Amino acid sequence: MATLQELMAQRAALDQQIAETKDRERSDALAKVRTLMSEYGLTVADLAAPRRGPVKGQSKVAAKYRNQATGETWSGRGLQPKWLKAALAGGAKLEDFSV
Repeated sequence: MATLQELMAQRAALDQQIAETKDRERSDALAKVRTLMSEYGLTVADLAAPRRGPVKGQSKVAAKYRNQATGETWSGRGLQPKWLKAALAGGAKLEDFSV
């Protein structure tokens, strides 16, 4: 069985190998990226994620109901918001909130 000092020496050697391998692989990756960028005429700005609009097939639905007190709206789709549920439970009618 190895002694603590031997194991610590092995650990230090492994840490050194890990650091060297990481540096070498990072350099290789950067070289590949630079080659691809020059091959395709790309710039750093091209690497930024493009801004996209709404997903195709999805559109923003117009609000059908509005809370006059807070300005919150609901399209009529999905679950009713808490403010509308509370108002309906308090005796208000859905038509009272129509836009």
